[in-house]
Amino acid sequence: MTALVIAEHDNASIKGATLNTVTAAVACGGEVHVLVAGANASGAAQAAAKIAGVAKVLHADAPGLEHGLAENVAAQVLAVAKNYSHILFPATAGGKNVAPRVAALLDVAQISDATQVVSADTFERPIYAGNAIATVQSGDVIKVITVRTTGFDPAAAGGGSAAVESLAAVPAAAGASYLGNEIAKLDRPELTAAKVIVSGGRALGAADKFNEVLSPLADKLGAALGASRAAVDAGYAPNDWQVGQTGKIVAPQLYIACGISGAIQHLAGMKDSKVIVAINKDPEAPIFSVADYGLEADLFTAVPELVSKL
Repeated sequence: MTALVIAEHDNASIKGATLNTVTAAVACGGEVHVLVAGANASGAAQAAAKIAGVAKVLHADAPGLEHGLAENVAAQVLAVAKNYSHILFPATAGGKNVAPRVAALLDVAQISDATQVVSADTFERPIYAGNAIATVQSGDVIKVITVRTTGFDPAAAGGGSAAVESLAAVPAAAGASYLGNEIAKLDRPELTAAKVIVSGGRALGAADKFNEVLSPLADKLGAALGASRAAVDAGYAPNDWQVGQTGKIVAPQLYIACGISGAIQHLAGMKDSKVIVAINKDPEAPIFSVADYGLEADLFTAVPELVSKL
């Protein structure tokens, strides 16, 4: 029984979500192999070989794999799929793009957003916005799984010494080509990778209040800025700041929720945070039910005072 992790990388290095996925793969039992499909991606392949728990790295290198097009990556996975009992993807935008194609072409049921490996064929995953946990057993010979990375600790990025095996790259798909992308340049940590997140809700009342009230706190803590869906829908914060079931799933060391009531869809995206601090003037706000520390106060008074004490 051998598991294959599909690495998320930038051709030079491995992204953090891959480390959490390796931990899930180790829990499935047996050996763990990692597929690095890219172009001039030897750096990423060597980094994957150093991950603790990895026995072998498969390195497929071709121009068509440079940008992670789902059509090409899925074909590359299918070329080796029969050798594996489990194929695991991080439940990121990239993983969610490729995994369903692989599952459909293998004619198996995908297990989405796994948060725990109970046994080699049984997994837990959240349903109903995280209000219930489903235990799913798969009878498929090959199990295709997306892993909710917040449910697993990252494997150590160093200490491993896996062999790197070159793999013949599949031909690029004729019907798809890479045209370009626009990458947002951030002065702060990326939201899903940040160790500290300061989030604001609709109570802030305006976009400029995010900068005026929350930015100084984020600057002091070296934190990423997040927002509730209500704040994003109101135009107070950009869409890529949204935390929640329909936004980004995060699990930082510290999550500070300012003026966020705690709707179910928001809690689904951040309740796995290690320490949650809630600042809200409504004592009945649901956010207090998941908070480790709660401050019943007006955020426009409390946050500047907190900044002054840091």
